[in-house]
Amino acid sequence: MNKFDGIIFDIDGTLTATNELIFSTFNHITEKYLDTTYTPKDVAALFGPTEGTIIKNLIGENFDEAFTDYHDYYEANHNDLADAYDGIIQLVENLHNSGVTLSIYTGKGRRSSEITLKEIGLIDYFDMIVTGDDIKGHKPSPEGIDVFIETFNIPRERVLMVGDAPSDVKAARATGIKIASVLWDAYAKEEVMKMGSDYYFHSVEELQSFLLS
Repeated sequence: MNKFDGIIFDIDGTLTATNELIFSTFNHITEKYLDTTYTPKDVAALFGPTEGTIIKNLIGENFDEAFTDYHDYYEANHNDLADAYDGIIQLVENLHNSGVTLSIYTGKGRRSSEITLKEIGLIDYFDMIVTGDDIKGHKPSPEGIDVFIETFNIPRERVLMVGDAPSDVKAARATGIKIASVLWDAYAKEEVMKMGSDYYFHSVEELQSFLLS
């Protein structure tokens, strides 16, 4: 019997190792349009709003061109700079095949989210995809969780959020579901460890054993 009827996954740092790609893509844009580059820490500090909002704030009047450049570079370099974590594809397939309703809730924009999910071959396994473009605010808003629960009418005690960031913990807490914090590539690992998540997992194998045993 499945421990949960619905599972909501974050993307970056949870399903995919995309940080290097994201940092490289942002620097492609800032170098081209602002003649500067950012450190990974500087780029990570921008996270929260979607790429579109961040680029608009940084670039201004050249936003449309920069936004197109961002996604062209992101897609063209995806296979070289990003991939699913070992075991993630099998985990998602196994959950899907066992009848669990699956969703994405990410702060990424819809275009980059769909690029990543298509590139790693998982887009068809998710019953719902909620991105930063689909909600009024951004994580840690619980809106992306609530719309999933309301759409599929799953009791909150049977829903799990799986993510790597403090915003995932806050979003889950705000809407009363359990949170599994994954630590295999968390950029804010120390902060997440202090937040008292319901579950912590250091490897995909640990997560799969918990969810499917």
